[in-house]
Amino acid sequence: MHGVFIFVLAMPNISLRGQIMPSSPIRKLTPFAEQAKKNGIHIYHLNIGQPDIETPQEFWNAVKNINLKVLAYSPSSGFDDLRMEYAKYFSERRNLPHINFEDILITTGASEALLFTMLAIFDADDEVIGTEPLYANYVGYAKSAGIVMKAITTHFEDEFALPSIDEFEKAITHRTKAILICNPNNPTGYRYSDDELDRLRDIALKHNLFIISDEVYREFSYSDIPYKSMMSFPEIEQNVIVIDSMSKKYSACGARIGTVVSKNKEVLDTILKYAQQRLSPPTVEQIGSKALFAVSDEYFETVNKEYIHRRDTLVEGLNKIPGVKCHSPKGAFYCMVQLPIQDSDHFCQWMLEAFSYNGSTVMMAPGTGFYSTDGLGKDEVRMAYVLNSSDLNKAINCLAEGLSAYKIQFPELSK
Repeated sequence: MHGVFIFVLAMPNISLRGQIMPSSPIRKLTPFAEQAKKNGIHIYHLNIGQPDIETPQEFWNAVKNINLKVLAYSPSSGFDDLRMEYAKYFSERRNLPHINFEDILITTGASEALLFTMLAIFDADDEVIGTEPLYANYVGYAKSAGIVMKAITTHFEDEFALPSIDEFEKAITHRTKAILICNPNNPTGYRYSDDELDRLRDIALKHNLFIISDEVYREFSYSDIPYKSMMSFPEIEQNVIVIDSMSKKYSACGARIGTVVSKNKEVLDTILKYAQQRLSPPTVEQIGSKALFAVSDEYFETVNKEYIHRRDTLVEGLNKIPGVKCHSPKGAFYCMVQLPIQDSDHFCQWMLEAFSYNGSTVMMAPGTGFYSTDGLGKDEVRMAYVLNSSDLNKAINCLAEGLSAYKIQFPELSK
């Protein structure tokens, strides 16, 4: 008698790393937004830092005038002429004359720059200290590399100012390798004072830590006090790694050109190894990005005036809504907003899935995704003032109506 074999089909398991990888709070509600659009609902996108400012014509002209027979790889470190333009930018526009092109590597966006930096300086289970709320992808990069993200909470009531040195020192252990900051900050719009940067310098010196300074929003600074880079401190130049990007600076998010800047040759040589593994940054976008450095400072003056107008429109409008609180950001184009709700994930999804006003709704990023500490951000959302003021006013009206309807439908989730 022949035996009967029963085969049980089992699915192979994905990695533990993949299982613990968080979804982006900025993009995870996209399926609900897409369905709302299919249903004819107009969406005011305040969830993502995608400006509607036009990319300067210099980029498009350079791309249109490319006369190549073969679209070849670029060097893994990026084209030298682009690196030299970046060095000139830091020297002449940012008052950092000690930066030269050899201190610069071109990456496929600031995201790759951050990930390569983490892979270069951390071992598994090493710790990086960041302040929360923080850019959500920092947590994802850390988890990808097996790094422990230790978050020090900043508070809405203090306008998200930098915590004291004591708070940092409580978090430092023998596994701590770096402090990660974003200045001006995404998601809060906070811009660090010179005194706060001095404190970070002192901590780095005392504990021999790296400082990873994400400065992609440096051009968007709404203060008469000149912007100060962490690269301004010669005494810690071997500790500092600056992350920069063309995406926000020139409203060229799709170009995916970023950079790592450091005077630490060992750090850059190590990052280059990872850059060689991914072969090269994109050729066409580097050509276009090089041309962007010819854009005059008047461009930034005009753009900053526009963002200040948008910021004031949003902040003033939000603070008129009962129960809503919003500080006036000093940089970038984001703000963390307190709403009279108890579950920002539920509210943001509900706004897309079940609510519309005059055929429109508002897409926001739930605040919970910008905190590493469980339970925080439940009454907060991040908004990006990347739309024109007319649309922002319409979005504010829509949000006000949404909050009123939500309170009626879900009184137990409202304040």
